[in-house]
Amino acid sequence: MLRSSASLVLSCLLLASCQKETEVERANRDKILLIGNGNDPKALDPHLVTGVPESKVIGAIFEGLVGDDPASDTAYPPGAATSWSHNADYTSWTFNLRPGARWSDNMAPVVAQDFVFAYHRLLHPDLAGPYAEMLYFLKNAEDYNKNHRSIILARAGLIPGVSEVQAKTFNLEGLPDKTIKDDLGKSPKWLELSEPNRRRMVLNKGLDALDRPALNWILESPETRFDWPADSLPEQRRSLLTSLASKAADPTASPAIEAEDLFEIAKVGASASDDYTLQIELREPVPYLPGVTRHYTWFPVPRHVVLQWGKISDRFTPWSEARYIVGNGPFKMKSWKLNDSVEVVKNPIYWDAPNVKLNGLKFYPIENYYSETRAFLAGQLHTTYQVPPDLVDRIKKEYPQYLRQEPYVSTSFVRFNVTKPGLNNVKVRQALSLAINRKDICETILEGFSPAGTITPAMGDYKPEQLAVYDLEKAKSLMAEAGYPDGKDFPKLSVLIRSGGSQAVSEAMQSMWKKIGVTVDIRKMDFGSYISAQQALNFDIAIAGWTGDYLDPTTFLLMWTEGNGNNNTGWHSEKFESLLHDAALQTDPAQRLSMFAQAEKLLMEEAPIAPFAFQARNYLHRPEVKGWHPLLLDNHPYSAVRIEP
Repeated sequence: MLRSSASLVLSCLLLASCQKETEVERANRDKILLIGNGNDPKALDPHLVTGVPESKVIGAIFEGLVGDDPASDTAYPPGAATSWSHNADYTSWTFNLRPGARWSDNMAPVVAQDFVFAYHRLLHPDLAGPYAEMLYFLKNAEDYNKNHRSIILARAGLIPGVSEVQAKTFNLEGLPDKTIKDDLGKSPKWLELSEPNRRRMVLNKGLDALDRPALNWILESPETRFDWPADSLPEQRRSLLTSLASKAADPTASPAIEAEDLFEIAKVGASASDDYTLQIELREPVPYLPGVTRHYTWFPVPRHVVLQWGKISDRFTPWSEARYIVGNGPFKMKSWKLNDSVEVVKNPIYWDAPNVKLNGLKFYPIENYYSETRAFLAGQLHTTYQVPPDLVDRIKKEYPQYLRQEPYVSTSFVRFNVTKPGLNNVKVRQALSLAINRKDICETILEGFSPAGTITPAMGDYKPEQLAVYDLEKAKSLMAEAGYPDGKDFPKLSVLIRSGGSQAVSEAMQSMWKKIGVTVDIRKMDFGSYISAQQALNFDIAIAGWTGDYLDPTTFLLMWTEGNGNNNTGWHSEKFESLLHDAALQTDPAQRLSMFAQAEKLLMEEAPIAPFAFQARNYLHRPEVKGWHPLLLDNHPYSAVRIEP
């Protein structure tokens, strides 16, 4: 049935391709690359996005310290930096920036301070950047981003009598109080609260989250209005409260006083020793840092434009709109027509502009891969995002000159919201994972993909044991052990997928889970809403995917730590995070990878996710597009691409 449908689709595609002059032919003359990009970007601000469609556009208009090589994932050509060096243990790096590089509006040079500003902005606690964890390699970055104000001040010696170690023993992040919102409301007014409820609120929030009025209220009677470690001294308590209050916000003042930004006090490991020298200090050895800096979270942003439209921590200001955005890359923004295209043109003041052969790029947000394939065969695209799996065999036979099948560091997985009834039981999650017939899905639906038993694909010397397997009888047994024999009394759930995503995969899992008594319906959303729903934990189960940002296991493992903007499961584990922390400090490469394997095993046992397929790149690409080579990370530098009809 699938094959006959595919034949019908391809017949229609053939008819659609008969035109006098196609879009591709016109674009070939004009040297404009036409790209299928899957979806509209959620935004163009590098600090507020996490998706692949956004990364493709951002990678065209911005440039990081290190460039992408057109033919190798492990080569590191110069980018905004011309050279770099490091100390013996890879914890201290110096990047020498390119003199003469300028922002695309030609209003300012690209300098080291722009990089420091970008890292400061992404890490700013008020910005709530969803990908801030990518900068946690920087020394003290995590404490600054998580607003650990007491620890920052103690480390800087600004809390007399209290060391950093002692500060960590206080209630800084709050104690859980499940009924406080029901009892006091979502936004209780401080002045209207009774003394007992004020005490309840400050204990629930923790000292680091309190504003000046609350801290001063505790200062009036520290012993009765807050709970303290038994071994802390009265003078230490007052010293901590006084220091915190001096830096805290005061919404009751006229005008209101904002909390002091502690970036400088925190001594986050990024500084500019001069306009063209960027110093990077890391919390752990990172020998693969040049590869990490190619990710857009490490790109600079234009201070002069960002601050023109608001404060450093303001979200979604006009600076990143198509008409105002300024970059330092080989292309600059021309237009963004929602649901139509994003268009960029060659940046004439880019440092390597004479060697950029394309005059522009057009990114088309075609969510439906059948429609995208139709557009390609009709001469409307040079390259596509993905070929529908059920069309791969037929395309291979009839259009072999266009089909590209390439390895890809990417994994498809099921994400469970562990805060939901039923899914908060680890045995249920394990059962759902065991009920997935990964081999069947890859052989009958996902052509070219291979069964995944871990979240991390093999890379280099890291070859994790495939732990997630298919075992229907064990899945049934676990459901019974969890208190749901044959699914009895188990709540009905929904599976979230994105528009244009694989309906067939979700339907296959729907059928597989029915065999253990679990009933699910399928909930489809546009890409932006799909991402937002997961970030807000407004889902039960989601079909998701993750593509590596660099070639190291941490790109797949760090995202499952507490508070990570890409976790979106409600799950975390101190043991898991401890293993990752210890691995980061390992100087023995084999021991480091062994600890990653232990962490991965724990992740599979806890099952907040269920990996099911290692992806491959199946896409269509026109032969006249040159300088485009297979890359594991799929980061093609558009500056090296050319069109030769």
